[in-house]
Amino acid sequence: MVDSTAQKISEFLRTRFSDAIVREEDFRGQQSFLIKKESLLDICRALLDNPEADTRLLSDITCVDWLDHEEEELGRFEVIYNLYSLTHRYRLLLKVRVEGDKPRLPSVVGLWNGANWLEREVWDLFGVFFDGHPDMTKILTPDDLEGHPLRRDYPLTWEQPRFTWNKDDPPEVIK
Repeated sequence: MVDSTAQKISEFLRTRFSDAIVREEDFRGQQSFLIKKESLLDICRALLDNPEADTRLLSDITCVDWLDHEEEELGRFEVIYNLYSLTHRYRLLLKVRVEGDKPRLPSVVGLWNGANWLEREVWDLFGVFFDGHPDMTKILTPDDLEGHPLRRDYPLTWEQPRFTWNKDDPPEVIK
C-alpha cells in the first residue's frame, strides 16, 4: 500500500504542479519533494484536500542551514514540512529552499493550526520568517537573545544572555 500511495502522490503532484517541483527524492523509502516557495500554499492545500494523499497531520516543520555547503546554491535554508496521512499510514516531506538574506515563507497556520508553534520554533532558532503568521514571537530562547542559535554562522564563544551571571552566589535557602 505504501508504494501505491507514493506513486499516487507523485503522479498527482507531477500532473498538477509540474512547474513547481524542483526534484523528487526517495531516500531509504522516504518520499520527498523539493518545491518552489511560490507554490508552497497551493501544494499544501492540494495535498490536504486530496483523498489520495489525505495529509491531515502536519507532524513537524524543521530547517537545515546549508551555509558553506555545495547545496547552498539552491538556497541557504531548507525548510522541511513533515506531512502524514493517518488514513494511508504514509509520510512525505515537502522541502522548500529560501535565500540566506532575510529568509521568508508564507505561513501554513491557516491550513494546520499546529503549525503555529512549529513556525515560531523555526523562526526563533533559524531566523526564517513566516508571512501571515498570527504571532511570530520567540518560543524557545530568551527575549533578549540576539540572533538565531541554530544558524551555522552563529558565534559559539559566549553566552548571550549570560546564564551564569550568578554562578558564584550561594544558593537561595527555601523556607
